[in-house]
Amino acid sequence: MKNDEDIIIASRRKFLKKLACGSFLALGGSEVATAAVRHVIYPARHGHHHAHAHAHAHAQSSHAPARHAYSRIVTPQTHAPTSYLRSPGHKMLSFEHTHTGDKLKLTYFERGRYIKEALQEINYLLRDFRTDDIHPIDTALLDQLFFLKQTLGVNKPFHIISGYRSPHTNALLRKYSHGVAEHSFHTQGRAIDIRLEGVSSKMIRNAALSLAQGGVGYYPQDNFVHLDTGDFRTW
Repeated sequence: MKNDEDIIIASRRKFLKKLACGSFLALGGSEVATAAVRHVIYPARHGHHHAHAHAHAHAQSSHAPARHAYSRIVTPQTHAPTSYLRSPGHKMLSFEHTHTGDKLKLTYFERGRYIKEALQEINYLLRDFRTDDIHPIDTALLDQLFFLKQTLGVNKPFHIISGYRSPHTNALLRKYSHGVAEHSFHTQGRAIDIRLEGVSSKMIRNAALSLAQGGVGYYPQDNFVHLDTGDFRTW
């Protein structure tokens, strides 16, 4: 009988074999991001709130971070996940928030360090959109997204369903859904719910499983995939 490690390795090989055989060419226009891409952010109106939410918590900032070229770098507070993919000298991500309309495209890691200002902009975009509370996002989660993008071979923005959730929002959502954990990784900045335009949630789930990093939740009815930086598990 195969153990979990054998199954994970087999899953990786199967997924990468499909990539090599061109099974995912139907995605169209996909390419690996380059270091030359410059960041842009388009903060949208901030008055959008969920119908069941109460916007009364205090935000750390009511304005988007200043837009300027990034030069300062900081030592990472969390380690990048181990991956069978090659870790480049720079890492870029792009996002579109489905609730706020905010868009962000930037390099968040270069020359062996995470860029402080870039992380601040990501923290802002992934804030609790119901209360505007901001919380640091785990850099390991950002790296999961980056390696997922590499695995899929796409250069599309991640559509964000949910990033950080304040304890107030999490408690409120638990009243309406049994699927919301009491101590959700979302409340720690360690979880994210995503979609990718033109890529099925099943394909995203399979690619995430091939990485064998953190939690991978598959929600086909709502068309999104949950990722977190907890122990490797799936549901």
